[in-house]
Amino acid sequence: MFGYYFRLALRSLRRNVALNVFSILAIGVGIGASMSMLTILHAAAGDPIPVKSGRLFVPQIDNFGPQPGAAPQGPDQLPTSLTYTDAVELVRAHNPARQAAMYPTTLTISAPGTEILALQGQALATDSGFFPMFNTSFEYGGPWTRVQDDAHAPVIVLARAFNDRLFGGTNSVGRSLLVNGKSYRIIGVMGSWQPSPRFYDLGSDSYSRADELFVPFTRAIDEQMAVSGGLSCDNNGPGDGWNGLLHSNCIWVHVWVELPTARDVASYRTFLRNYAAEQRRQGRFSWPPHFALRDVTQWLAYNNVVPASVRTLASVSLAVLLVCVFNVTGLMLAKFMAHPAAVGVRRALGAPRSAIFGQCLVEVGVIGLAGGLVGIGLTKLGLMCCRVVLAEDLSVLTHLAGGDVIGALAVAVVATLIAGLYPTWRATQVHPAVHLKAQ
Repeated sequence: MFGYYFRLALRSLRRNVALNVFSILAIGVGIGASMSMLTILHAAAGDPIPVKSGRLFVPQIDNFGPQPGAAPQGPDQLPTSLTYTDAVELVRAHNPARQAAMYPTTLTISAPGTEILALQGQALATDSGFFPMFNTSFEYGGPWTRVQDDAHAPVIVLARAFNDRLFGGTNSVGRSLLVNGKSYRIIGVMGSWQPSPRFYDLGSDSYSRADELFVPFTRAIDEQMAVSGGLSCDNNGPGDGWNGLLHSNCIWVHVWVELPTARDVASYRTFLRNYAAEQRRQGRFSWPPHFALRDVTQWLAYNNVVPASVRTLASVSLAVLLVCVFNVTGLMLAKFMAHPAAVGVRRALGAPRSAIFGQCLVEVGVIGLAGGLVGIGLTKLGLMCCRVVLAEDLSVLTHLAGGDVIGALAVAVVATLIAGLYPTWRATQVHPAVHLKAQ
């Protein structure tokens, strides 16, 4: 019967053209408005590493305290990164399954034997534990080892895009680069790995910027590779020179740890509490232990990664969809009640109300499908407009994926079916005797 109802629905589209067009446009506008913002919200609020997000944790310790003029950045007055002293001590004193200290820097890169001039590359100074902990993939070679961490080895890992710029995508493992004028050996080229957002090092461009180079943390400290962002200090400032920064109370280093079990998490929380208490006993802190340990999703929520403006616009767009659904309800009611005689004749010939109900719902679904196709086009147009309005780092979220297209069609059909329930029910209440007598 579905095929028969579908053919009737297509015939009906050629009748009541104005009502059908307005219905399709109404649902298309609602889908276009809502899916544009929901696509961005879904991309912004997605889990960047779903297979491990509940096992990766970032520790926080209050090293500023209640002093005026300090700059804690979190809602619970905890700094969002660590001092160099705390980061090194946490990595040294505890040995979870995997851990890594890291900070962002910018490097000047040149490749001897190529015609490419010196390039500026966004780099991450980190430990060897970074790569297995965050499930990075490698196209050529692999990461450096713990032994090379301890040896402060001059090695480097390239992101695939940066390797394409320098060597045209060929295997560059074993070649040398000049990094800030000093020779480093390439030991690995990463594959397609770019979590969005870049949760391990959040910044103003957490969605668009990608790390292009990776160097050992110990080597970066030796070479005094400058911090490229996220440096906050207390009233005493960063001190004089590089050694002053290392021994200052400035925060600029992140530490991530992998804790596979609840017991590991509880053990690490105890370790953080004891560490903060020990710093107080040593006279470095004058306040009770204040610390936190958050997993990936908690860390993203803590840092308000999804802008409030995106959530607000998504709510407004859903309200637009609701208004469009109400409008479609009125249009469907006018459509179905415009020709009650046809329904009356079918009922008189023995068609049950369920058959009338099914036929009308199929017709509503066809209109919803057509509205969904229009809505996809409007969604693409809406996302193009969003690229102009939103900040540059969020513009990368304005891309319609295949799953979003299927979702838009599903929402369009479901919303239209909901809008058509009352008009369809009203159509089944037609009394055949009245219309047969009128005929």
